[in-house]
Amino acid sequence: MVSWQPLVEQLVRERGPRLTAYAALLVGRDGDAEDLVHDALVKVFSKRRRLESVGEAEAYVRSAMPSIVIDRARSAASRRRAMDRSFEREPARPDLEAGLDVRRALRELAPREQVCVVLRFFDDLTVPQIADRLGLAQGSVKRYLYDATARLAPLLDVTEDWEEEPMTIDVVAAKGRGQ
Repeated sequence: MVSWQPLVEQLVRERGPRLTAYAALLVGRDGDAEDLVHDALVKVFSKRRRLESVGEAEAYVRSAMPSIVIDRARSAASRRRAMDRSFEREPARPDLEAGLDVRRALRELAPREQVCVVLRFFDDLTVPQIADRLGLAQGSVKRYLYDATARLAPLLDVTEDWEEEPMTIDVVAAKGRGQ
């Protein structure tokens, strides 16, 4: 048995639900979230880095997820453009029901906006930290956050200024199929 396998097994056993819940914020659907966790595990453990603890491995897996989401979106967008240049996407409807949940609302955002919102409000990263993690200019991150919060406010029926009171949400891992 290769030395990294017990660490992966322990990581999935102990932190798998938390990683899947985090991934669901990034991609919106549980099946896609599980795929994202798997891809992040492969990405992290296929490199020959020495990870000493489950906490360290979890941090690497979590940090790999946003770039995977953006890369997937970029690839999917490229395939769509190649298949049909005249494809018109239906715009997001601001009149969605008031009880719309956060995960569903996040799916209405562009991938970079979605990733920036999750990193800012879930991981509590600053704009410079998000810019550094994603390799973007701080101004770009600010624009993504501004556009995203403007689109999320009516979807989530938020009327107060988001900067005055921090918004927190509990993230609970979804139960697996058949449970």
